[in-house]
Amino acid sequence: MSTSTHQPISAAPSLNLAGKKVVVVGGKSGIGLGIAQAAQAAGAQVVVASRRVATIQERADLGSFEQVSLDMRDEASVRQAFAGIGAFDHLIVTAAPDIGSWGGFMDADMQGARSYMEGKYLGSWACARHAAPLLRAGGSITFLSGGLAVRPKPGFAAVTPAFAAVEALSAALAIELAPTRVNTLRPGFTDTDMWGFLPAEVRAGLKQKVAAAFPARRVGRAEDIGHAALFLMTNPYVTGTVVEVSGGETLVDSVS
Repeated sequence: MSTSTHQPISAAPSLNLAGKKVVVVGGKSGIGLGIAQAAQAAGAQVVVASRRVATIQERADLGSFEQVSLDMRDEASVRQAFAGIGAFDHLIVTAAPDIGSWGGFMDADMQGARSYMEGKYLGSWACARHAAPLLRAGGSITFLSGGLAVRPKPGFAAVTPAFAAVEALSAALAIELAPTRVNTLRPGFTDTDMWGFLPAEVRAGLKQKVAAAFPARRVGRAEDIGHAALFLMTNPYVTGTVVEVSGGETLVDSVS
């Protein structure tokens, strides 16, 4: 008589975050805000951390979140912010220096490149370092990179290695911090207020090009990235990986 070795079938993980506390660094705008909103809709208590706390008069849409002041470029600020937050379940780090702040490869000095690497890569490191001791069992850390990590473009010589370094860091920390799960989201073009610096007609043209060129045949939305973040927070068997949510951007030529 043979003995079955099959394991009992268990229910698939859900995207439910009821009873969980989620911290989103960079959660006041863009993709970070989309992730914060998705986490809250899934039942989580959400803390958004950024350099400046907005008043309810300035940002009524942030009224349901707890806000914390945190400057990723200042480790003392990072340490103080997480000490005030206390124990929680999931960390998502989406913040990055301002667009264009990295400068060019042949600039007179390397200030822009150093600043971007410090703000994106070392800032992500600092957040993970000070958050890790506070994460409850079953917790996770999720970083944010971008398609430039695998498909460089002219003018982004500082951004490409910073993104690649963040992805490598998540793999290293998946080992270093195990069983805490550590992953990276790699979004493609996502239509958020990050592109608000562009004139309206230029932004509209860019969106049309993206919709025509990307295999998904539409532009990305913040809620697309939010959905993927929920997956990484709630699936207990995913760690040390990069989840690309790009509409196929890295498969085609650049549209910008």
